[in-house]
Amino acid sequence: MLLELGRHRFDVTTRAVVLGILNRTPDSFFDAGRYWDFDAFLTRAEALVAEGADGLDVGGVKAGPGPEVSVQEELERVVPAVEALAERFDVPICCDTWRAPVAGAAFAAGAVVGNDISGFADPDYLPTAAAAGASVVATHIRLAPRVADPEPRYDDVVQTVRCFLAHRAARAEAAGIPRERIMVDAGLDLGKTESQSIELLRSSDRLADLGYVLYLSASNKRFLGHLLGIDVADRREASHAAHALGIARGCRVVRAHDVRGARRVAAVTAALLEAASE
Repeated sequence: MLLELGRHRFDVTTRAVVLGILNRTPDSFFDAGRYWDFDAFLTRAEALVAEGADGLDVGGVKAGPGPEVSVQEELERVVPAVEALAERFDVPICCDTWRAPVAGAAFAAGAVVGNDISGFADPDYLPTAAAAGASVVATHIRLAPRVADPEPRYDDVVQTVRCFLAHRAARAEAAGIPRERIMVDAGLDLGKTESQSIELLRSSDRLADLGYVLYLSASNKRFLGHLLGIDVADRREASHAAHALGIARGCRVVRAHDVRGARRVAAVTAALLEAASE
């Protein structure tokens, strides 16, 4: 299986691509604005690339509830960041946004991936990505970004998410985006209880068999803290375990805070998968 991110091509038959997370938000659930200062942001980016990041994922608005962030403010957060990263590093840049105008400006600034946690709710998102030759991530969410969803209910969470992702991926193809540029993401913790997120992670193989590259965003998330009774600053090893299971069951893009650890997990898991296929 091939994955295209801009001019970069990855064989993801057994190998997982690792994207380093960079937040241009003052209220991220994980770093709480630690890298809000632009110099600190760039220093963090340098560290992630040195640790082995295959790409960098930049977001300007956190997924959960919080103060309103206008389109203009998101543009001011994201576009200069993307420009600076594209100038400094020869790796694919991903823009984590659900707004088509922000995605379009990010693509013009050098991003080659649009990561949309709304599942392409903005009707202009896919045409914008297709016109830019960008790759996209279709993510399942039950309601919408920034909207609290404390008691989500599903008859069958895996089947519901699988059908949603199949539909959104088909929409991306219909918009003119090749299959090699389409990724799907179960949206762990996005409109899911902790047990639903665990069930989805465990069932990654059922999502991978849709035939699109499966994207995993589990790093330091709430369901891991709930499972072990630990806070967000102490979830590194739990994240590694989630990444290992996800890759073993078909995930081929890992979005991670700890790139060094994720890179090592991906390398070991790839070796095990290759040995198993021989």
